[in-house]
Amino acid sequence: MINVSGLTKHYGGYVAVDDVSFAVDCGEIVGFLGPNGAGKSTTLRMLAGFIGPTSGSVSLSGHDVVSAPMKAKQTLGYMPESAPLYTEMRVAEYLRFRASIKGVARRERAAAVGLSMERARVADVRDVRIGELSKGYRQRVALADAIVADPPILVLDEPTAGMDPNQIRDVRDLLRELSPRKAILLSTHILGEVDAICTRIVVLAKGRVAMAGTLAELTSKARTAGTGIRFRGAKDLAQALTLAFPEIAKSGVLERDGECVLCVYWRDGVDGIRSADVTESLMERMMTAKLKVRGTVELGERTGADLEEIFASLTRRPPADEPHGQGQ
Repeated sequence: MINVSGLTKHYGGYVAVDDVSFAVDCGEIVGFLGPNGAGKSTTLRMLAGFIGPTSGSVSLSGHDVVSAPMKAKQTLGYMPESAPLYTEMRVAEYLRFRASIKGVARRERAAAVGLSMERARVADVRDVRIGELSKGYRQRVALADAIVADPPILVLDEPTAGMDPNQIRDVRDLLRELSPRKAILLSTHILGEVDAICTRIVVLAKGRVAMAGTLAELTSKARTAGTGIRFRGAKDLAQALTLAFPEIAKSGVLERDGECVLCVYWRDGVDGIRSADVTESLMERMMTAKLKVRGTVELGERTGADLEEIFASLTRRPPADEPHGQGQ
């Protein structure tokens, strides 16, 4: 239902989005991840038709966003990050207004607004001015706005920002409820949220798709992307020894269970034979430097390649628990 092909956006000489392609089908919740500045919000704005692409295409339910914008937008419920709301309006009043401009028939409007408020858990504040609501409640009003016309496609940019844990759980439950008959693209920085409800993941880095697939597929790929060397001794010394090997793209040191793991991630094109040779040479250098080498471990097994670690490795940032890690 969402088809993105070769999507590119230039701002002068700056490439914000570079040849991005992916699809989201009915029944899927796809997590859209990336660090700040990766091009996520720019991509979502192009999906919603707010800005035009430099090249490439987006189609929603078979309608091209550029050549048939009205038909495409009629199939879309879009919740931008920090969604703009009319703060002087009351919640139900605002949603009735939004339902009317989205083409919900007058005879169906009251039921549509009531259902959207119930689903977004804002019925209890239906007569409260939006400007008097907390940030979490405002987010829920914006979510009610996105679903009020019951569109087949939802594109949600940080929908749970500012919500408390109970509100976040409610949103997760709602997306699970809606997903069998909708295509949902969810952009978020809360990795646990993605792990909990997303069927697939698209990771963006520096404007390009770094990896896409199910969490199991990403974990499998992450396990072949690097090697861990278990050792005891000076972490900074072990880190420094990796600089002699151009095959290593990034390295860092984890401390786990009373020992250290030197994690090395291979550059693209380094095959299994070459990575094994480099690992052996690096271990020899570590032992010559009086580090106590205790063996190797496949990254993602002993070191626990959860979504946070995969995200860090794909976006070329050291994981949060690698204080001694440095990009190379």
